[in-house]
Amino acid sequence: MKLRLLLDVDRGHNVFWQMAFDEALLELRSRGEIGDTLRLYIMNPHAVTVGRFQRISEVVDVEAAKSLGVDITRRITGGGTVYHDPLGEITYSIVVKAEGPFEDVEKSFAIICRGVLEAVKLLGAQDARYKPVNDILVGGRKVSGSAQARRRGALLQHGTLMYATRLDILERVLAPQIKLLREKGYRGFRDRVTTLSEALHRKFSKEEVVEALVKGFRRALGAELVVDEPSEKELRLVEELEQRYRDPNWVFKRV
Repeated sequence: MKLRLLLDVDRGHNVFWQMAFDEALLELRSRGEIGDTLRLYIMNPHAVTVGRFQRISEVVDVEAAKSLGVDITRRITGGGTVYHDPLGEITYSIVVKAEGPFEDVEKSFAIICRGVLEAVKLLGAQDARYKPVNDILVGGRKVSGSAQARRRGALLQHGTLMYATRLDILERVLAPQIKLLREKGYRGFRDRVTTLSEALHRKFSKEEVVEALVKGFRRALGAELVVDEPSEKELRLVEELEQRYRDPNWVFKRV
């Protein structure tokens, strides 16, 4: 398997641009205009992405997010709400043809999430495990979650790796979810989620984590990774799609 590798981990871009880029990759892969692609990136400034089918009032404290300068948008993928911290989290996305081992949803999650699992183990978390359908746990707590969307025979999966996410901010902006967590038997967010730095009692640099993710996906997918730059076609489509992710009618369509 050969994968283009796109990196946007230095300054990064805002969440609206990043989500538009992921959708652009899915659209172009569905048309057969680009090959299989892996992207690693950061959201800058920090942001919250809400799953396509979630109600914002149930998962995000919008006023807290505004006061903290946290952008909010809605993804085209399912799954739960994510706080993206440019100082402690890397986001990945991958687009491939939804065929062969990637045709089945559960199997495709397991295959792709293994890239994150391998990365986490390379960083020292030997007790890390994959919890179907889309989580990676360290010490029984979540450090990574992923989500998918499919379009005309193509698959997009994207997800996070929290290596030093500021969990105090996460707790504030995702505060409405505490009731649901308690109903599931958790006392709070820190019973449910952690970071690699917290779990392993050491600091990680962004560069270490990016390198581990590259190695992890190479190992998990048996892939040849070829570093590339975004094409003009991709960037034009991102520009067209970005406004959607800023549009309150999209972001707040489920309140």
